Formats: sequence, C-alpha cells, structure tokens
Amino acid sequence: MKPKGRRVGGLIALIGFTVLALTGCDSPTYWPVLSPQGPVARSEYYLIIYSFILMLLVVLAVFILFFWVIIKYRARPDNADYVPPEIEGNAKLETLWTVIPILVVIALAIPTVAVTYKLVYPPKVEAATAKIVGKSITIDVISEQWKWVFKYPAQNIETVNYVNIPAGVPVDFELTSSGPMNTFWVPALGGMEFTMPNMNLKLWLEADHPGSYLGRGAQYSGRGFAHMTFTVNALSPTDFENWVKSVQQTAPKLTKQAEAQINRPGLIGKLTFSSTTPE
Repeated sequence: MKPKGRRVGGLIALIGFTVLALTGCDSPTYWPVLSPQGPVARSEYYLIIYSFILMLLVVLAVFILFFWVIIKYRARPDNADYVPPEIEGNAKLETLWTVIPILVVIALAIPTVAVTYKLVYPPKVEAATAKIVGKSITIDVISEQWKWVFKYPAQNIETVNYVNIPAGVPVDFELTSSGPMNTFWVPALGGMEFTMPNMNLKLWLEADHPGSYLGRGAQYSGRGFAHMTFTVNALSPTDFENWVKSVQQTAPKLTKQAEAQINRPGLIGKLTFSSTTPE
C-alpha cells in the first residue's frame, strides 16, 4: 500500500493537471459551444448554463443529505445496542421526495420549451442590411460521402466543404443527404440538425460578426467521417455581395464530371461553382 502522503500528493497533482488543462482550453477553438458567436448559440448556451446550475444544486443537496445521514446515524460506542423502531412509512417525506423531482423537471421543461419555440423561426433582418442581401439567405445543404455541398438557389452558386454567409443575417439551411444520415453542426453558431435522404429538414443560424467557424458532421457515416468538416465564413453584407458577384463572374460552371466526383465516396478539397446544376 502506498504511504498516505504519496496518495494525497498524487491526488493534488491530478487535480492541478486537470485545472491547468481546462484553463488552457478556454479558447473558442476548443470550446466553441461555450463561446457562442450568434443568437441561436447564445440562447442554447444560456439554457446549458441554467440546466447545469440546476443539476448542480440537486447534486449538492443529495451529497449534503448523504453526509448528514452517515454522520448523524453512524455507529458509535454509546449506541451500539440501538435498534431502530419498526415504521411503515412517512407520508410527509414520501410526498416531499415525489414533489421535488416533479418541480425539477418542470423547472427544466419550461425554459427548454420556451427556447425551442423561440428558435423555430428566424428574426427579421434590419432594413439597412435587407437592402444589400435581401430579407434572408437560403442555402441548401447536402451531406455526401464524405463532404459537404452547399447550394445557393437565389445566387446560383455551389460550394463544397465551405460556405460563406453574411454576418448579422439569419441564414435558412435546408438540410438533406445523398448517402448515410449525418448531422450538420456549427458549434459556435448553434445546435445540430440531422441530414437524411429524401428528407428536407430546416435549421437557421446567424453569426454576430465576421469570422470563420468550424463545422462538422456529428454522426458516424463511414470511414471518411473524421475528415467530414467544413468552414463557415461570415462576411460583412457588402463583402458577401461582392463575393457573390465575383463567383458569378469568375468561377467555373458545374459540370457532370465535377458532380460525379462530388457524388463519388471520397475526400476532396474546397470547390466553387457558378451554377448549381451540371451542364
């Protein structure tokens, strides 16, 4: 058996290493869920923190009761012959430990339902921004093996493994899949949504300000799953409009050969096309 001092020292070292590791990973690169960069992610972040605090209170109460019981009713020399009386039940205590879990569930359910319904429909775009990019942006998202395809119907643009969006503008993502079911997730901007064949699921996200955010497939879909990532580039509305014009003027058209390569299982880099249907 290890000496007591060595065991305590090892425990302190483990705790110190854990704290150091956590404090060293506080940047958005490592903890994007805890560093929300848009209204959807922010609402979900506050819900996570609220739920964590509520559960922490429950755990704290359980541990307090646990230690109170084992200390108060521990075996002692002065009560070695104590025999507890026979009891059939305690209506007050049974009511209490039935009502408390119900109240906890209600306390979790009300804000969860409120946030869920709040995020069903995107907010209106400010008038000044709407003059540049329109009322909203719709992007069709297709999960392939193992890549992400983004189609801009109104702009007639297609990109692969990256997507550009205007900052400060709600973006409607129409999600589907041409292969295995997957999950579309941009942790810094909001929660995830499934992509399924022959289904059209919806998700809206918004970036507060220009920047680049990592997106990924969050459900196993085959051997290339680990590399199934994409970049979300939030541009200012003016820069986004300039990018659209540049792509429309300079990018190649989508061809049948290019589409076949995209549809074929495998990994490819970032691609840009000035059309969404092959010629």
